[in-house]
Amino acid sequence: MPTHRPKQLPRDPNQRAVTIARIATGEEECEERDEGKDPAAVVRGRKGGEKGGASRAAKMTPEERSEAAKRAAAARWKRA
Repeated sequence: MPTHRPKQLPRDPNQRAVTIARIATGEEECEERDEGKDPAAVVRGRKGGEKGGASRAAKMTPEERSEAAKRAAAARWKRA
């Protein structure tokens, strides 16, 4: 049985159920999704993201950090 979903399942619940049943019984092939991301590049990017904020905060003055925090809070409250 496939462990991944097709690229796009139908929005209609009845058609979706039929498609899932066909995939489960092997009548229809399940297409693999290509995420388009290299796993090694993802790891490298994550490492950079983990240290980026700390090094940026270390370079900022207390006033700059306070301003950045105020902008971030305003952006969060704007979405809520």
